[in-house]
Amino acid sequence: MDQKTRRRAFLFILITLFLDAMGIALIIPVMPDLIQSVNGGTLGNAAIWGGIFTTSFAVMQFLFGPTIGALSDRFGRRPVLLLSLAVMALNYAVLSTAQTIWLLLIIQFVNGIASATQATATAFIADISKPEEKSQNFGLVGAAFGVGFVLGPVIGGLLGDVSPRAPFIAAGLLATANLILGTLILPETVTDAIRRPFEARRANPFGAFKAISKLPDLTRLLTIVVLYEFAFIAYPAIWAYFTRARFDWDAGLVGLSLGAFGIAMAIMQGFVIRWIIPKMGEAGALVFAFSFNLMVFTMLAFLTNGTLALILTPLSAVGAIVTPTLQGMMSKRVPDNQQGELQGLIASARSIALIFSPLVMTQVFWLFTSPGMPFLPGAPFLLSATIMVACLLVFTGRRRHTAT
Repeated sequence: MDQKTRRRAFLFILITLFLDAMGIALIIPVMPDLIQSVNGGTLGNAAIWGGIFTTSFAVMQFLFGPTIGALSDRFGRRPVLLLSLAVMALNYAVLSTAQTIWLLLIIQFVNGIASATQATATAFIADISKPEEKSQNFGLVGAAFGVGFVLGPVIGGLLGDVSPRAPFIAAGLLATANLILGTLILPETVTDAIRRPFEARRANPFGAFKAISKLPDLTRLLTIVVLYEFAFIAYPAIWAYFTRARFDWDAGLVGLSLGAFGIAMAIMQGFVIRWIIPKMGEAGALVFAFSFNLMVFTMLAFLTNGTLALILTPLSAVGAIVTPTLQGMMSKRVPDNQQGELQGLIASARSIALIFSPLVMTQVFWLFTSPGMPFLPGAPFLLSATIMVACLLVFTGRRRHTAT
């Protein structure tokens, strides 16, 4: 693949992830209205169904991430990416007309399976990146996804004022446009030299983990992925509740703070990481990020000044270099014919955190805001700080046994 084709393909992947994130985030503001319109009931009932949808999506990602990754190792990144985009476009079209809650649930199951876009895209990036560039390029992947996720709710909210169904139509059009663009310009990166036969026994999270864990350090690094994601999910899981309980913020201020965090995270993953890793090395960057996250989580747990919290919110994104750095380290330890399997397994590992962390974090918040208990709405962040200590211990333990 020549340099021009490589750059064009890389740009397409970034656009794909940006539009994919925007499509997902577009529908967030109107999901309560859609659920109530098809199922009736109260806003609380709609929230319960929303939780069921999120868990269903995460469970499907956990179960099928390695399957999709193994398929991309066998048949190529291009057909898997294009098929995923086609299924997503069709699902958004169905969502725009769905009239029953059970159809919405089925679509979430399908979306969870089809949302291989990010895992397959990162495998594509691994295919076309030099070893020393992988962590930085994975950072751009995270940045593109993050910017889309920041802009999506803003646009979705504006479209939702027109009609609760309008964001689904817009998301479907974005997916369709991206499918057409990909069909025209996306090359294939899986050649016969690195193509791996599809094996059903490895095309599931348990079989994939057994195969991947035989490679140096992968078990510990995947453990860190689960731990870090579990801690990080405290932000989306309890931020709106925490800031209302502690600082009496309204929805507008909550949205502003999350937008600032998302933009800062995109800057860190897309640009600052390209300076940090050459200066500190991947191991040094991870130790720094874990330590920084430990400090921020501890501060948030006990902070009582809303102005300081607002200032701290974008600064806390400095620790967001963890995910692309871990991806880069793992990718360099895996043969070229297992890149899809690895990225699918990483998606499964992150899904484990997405399934369980919101349940734990919200329960901790409930416990420490209940009568008779010490009032500490930041307690979930204290749990996250403890998990950062565990990440440091697991990582430095790995460094004592092997070179990074």
